[in-house]
Amino acid sequence: MAVKKVIETKKLCRIFKTGKIEVHALTDIDLVIEEGEFVAIMGSSGSGKSTLLHIIGCLDRPTSGEYELDGVLVNVLNKNQLADIRNQKIGFIFQSYNLLSRTTALENVELPLVYDRTGRFSNSKELATKALKQVGLADRIYHKTNELSGGQQQRVTIARALVNNPALILADEPTGNLDTKNSLEIADLFVRLNDEGKTIVMITHEEEIAQFAKRIIYLRDGRILTDKIIKDRSTKASVLKELKLTS
Repeated sequence: MAVKKVIETKKLCRIFKTGKIEVHALTDIDLVIEEGEFVAIMGSSGSGKSTLLHIIGCLDRPTSGEYELDGVLVNVLNKNQLADIRNQKIGFIFQSYNLLSRTTALENVELPLVYDRTGRFSNSKELATKALKQVGLADRIYHKTNELSGGQQQRVTIARALVNNPALILADEPTGNLDTKNSLEIADLFVRLNDEGKTIVMITHEEEIAQFAKRIIYLRDGRILTDKIIKDRSTKASVLKELKLTS
């Protein structure tokens, strides 16, 4: 049985123009990410990581080339169709959480279901509760976001990304605002979700967090520099052990 492709790009290019100056942010990106993969995308500032994330996340369009998300050719979609595909097929996790303050964890996680126009979700509270339990927040469901720690707020964000069972979880520097302990907790949670079958693409500049993935792609100057499989993935226990040895 053929493995399903969640992401496929062909000769993907993105050029930004300011006056007469052209900036080639992405050049000839050929990329396939299959269902059940956990991929970390790395690269220095200006390497094209954010541009690629915006195109994969249907927040921006390529200048040329093709992008297929879960079997849908994204290039040909209009603005409303792009908004629909974002809501139905992608779960976003941001560095800054992007949660509504003074509302409960449950209400935040329900949001994608409330905005879904397909009418698929009549049981939004039930699904949001299940997602919060999945990320270890069963005892924080009715807490307001300002009553939660940074690590707990990021778990709410992850639950919100999971709630409508998207084809792809897209994480942008998900541990950027967290201390080492909470960063490892979140990386460990990603591994568990990936083991349950979730397809995850994570942008990160932290090497030790990237090592939790199954595959690391390095970008440089808008091109794929290397694309390697991680045979000996990190675990929370192995990293903590290493940190204790070196601290």
